[in-house]
Amino acid sequence: MPIALLLHVDIAPPFRAGFERAGFVLRPALRENDRSPILPEGDADEIQALLTIGSIGLRAEDMAAFPNLRIICCQGVGYEKVDLDAARARGIMVTNGAGTNDTSVADHGVALIAAIARNVVSLDRAVRGGQWQQLRQIRPQLTGKRLGILGLGNIGKKIAERCSAGFGMQVAYHNRRPRVDSDLLYCRTVEELAKWADFLVVATPGGAQTRHLINAQVLASLGPEGFLINISRGSVVDTDALIESLRQQAIAGAALDVLEGEPKVPQALLQLDNVILTPHVAARSPEALAAMFQRVLENLSRYFAGQPVLSPVPGMGTE
Repeated sequence: MPIALLLHVDIAPPFRAGFERAGFVLRPALRENDRSPILPEGDADEIQALLTIGSIGLRAEDMAAFPNLRIICCQGVGYEKVDLDAARARGIMVTNGAGTNDTSVADHGVALIAAIARNVVSLDRAVRGGQWQQLRQIRPQLTGKRLGILGLGNIGKKIAERCSAGFGMQVAYHNRRPRVDSDLLYCRTVEELAKWADFLVVATPGGAQTRHLINAQVLASLGPEGFLINISRGSVVDTDALIESLRQQAIAGAALDVLEGEPKVPQALLQLDNVILTPHVAARSPEALAAMFQRVLENLSRYFAGQPVLSPVPGMGTE
């Protein structure tokens, strides 16, 4: 019997046939330029599986609308807006795409580091506008600089490897506790890491525990020659504090792939020329998308075959 899969994010056309061949009937429930989940057209009772992303998630009150829901799959690594307590209480499995998009996100993070340091976007725009000699700015090189990573998970480690091997950068990090498998310099606080770093990369998961870890005090510690790069979740950075720091040139610049309240972008950010903005696309390479959709399909197929899923989120077990 076909299994109804509700989509809170779209499955790219090249991958839809694989889900259909595996016995899943796709039920889109998408709202343009909105991150809030909506109910499907038709009977919610038929929904047994749901595909979402961490920044949309599924709240307990929305979960209650699906009496036969058995599994929630998060397309990427994040799951911060899925109510795990409600899922556990209902016996609903929750999986994510851990390890599927790390390389793509790390690549994008390094691209943002280079672009903001060398002012690539503003210079490109100026040259197109007919300027040349007057914009031959002196910008810092990457080689030999200090890279601070907030969140030394898979993505953070890959950024560290690229910047250390490729640019000879010194690397330090902050986690809730030191990693026993890393010999990189560990900073006990975010402020300590920011004060040490020339480039501060945010690579920590989102959610309530990390909300506004990057605040006015951290930005002040980063200082007028420091750059902030965020490729994790917009909620980790206090946007108002960041805007003020950029306005006052209290930091040298910022490069952001994620924003609080995205896809809405604060007008104040758009008016600043010391910030680069990309629309949450770090994980959107062909290779990463293929790996993410394959992981979703494998988790779904294994679950409904009574086999352990490949990547349950922590605390969900492998039933």
